[in-house]
Amino acid sequence: MPSMAVSLGKNWKLEPPLGTAERWALDYIRGEDLEAKLRPGRPPMRFEEEAVPRRVEGPGRPACLEVRAKVPRSLRPGALRSPEQRRRLLHTFLHHEMQAAELFCWAFLAFPEAPERFRLGLLAICLEECAHMRLYEAELRARGGWVGEFPVRDWFWERIPTCRTALSFVSLMGLGLEGANLDHAARFAGIFREHGDESGARVQEKVGRDEIRHVRFAAKWFRDFGGRLDFDAWAGELPAPLTPRMLRGRPLNRGARGAAGLPPEFLDALEGYE
Repeated sequence: MPSMAVSLGKNWKLEPPLGTAERWALDYIRGEDLEAKLRPGRPPMRFEEEAVPRRVEGPGRPACLEVRAKVPRSLRPGALRSPEQRRRLLHTFLHHEMQAAELFCWAFLAFPEAPERFRLGLLAICLEECAHMRLYEAELRARGGWVGEFPVRDWFWERIPTCRTALSFVSLMGLGLEGANLDHAARFAGIFREHGDESGARVQEKVGRDEIRHVRFAAKWFRDFGGRLDFDAWAGELPAPLTPRMLRGRPLNRGARGAAGLPPEFLDALEGYE
């Protein structure tokens, strides 16, 4: 198998054959139809023979989404008294899930040499991220909003493709971004509930429960690819300028992170990192 990855830019050259999981993953990333992003259907379980690593440079975007280089910073909790601001936050979360779904497909294409169980797990998580998108879409519609109401930033896409190995991918995507979401989901569920928004709180709790499985998947494969799940080893896999401090929420959700398989000493180091 060639060791040099194929970089797929706007021309989408060297596409995998039709009817393969690889083609499904590529079509999902580059798709520009919102409905297909939300409800892509299940991928075929036929893998491409002798697949080469493919590093997709960026996603397709539905025309309804305005992608900007910068968007307003995260809202302060007090701002979420406003129904419009809660809607904006839900829209941001939907876009996070869209990027996550695409980037699990990105890893599926980038690391064809990885074990089949790992690659099947990437596709399964992609489908769960799509289910989360649908939850957020339903919340937006129930509130009179829509996908595309607010501008978005492809921040995950600015970071994840710098991962050169499957180990670095699970370090950043799974233990990093999804690990942080365990903290953020619990925190925002409380804030939504504080403002009488029970529906928004329940969605956050549902997403948080699912993310425990995703982080557990990352912890398992970190051990398989890199050995012991050690905080310093994990921090060393993060691409600059990211640091552990940027990949945690306050307070740290030790219960959910522990349920995902992160050892107490790892959590102690993460919580105390400066």
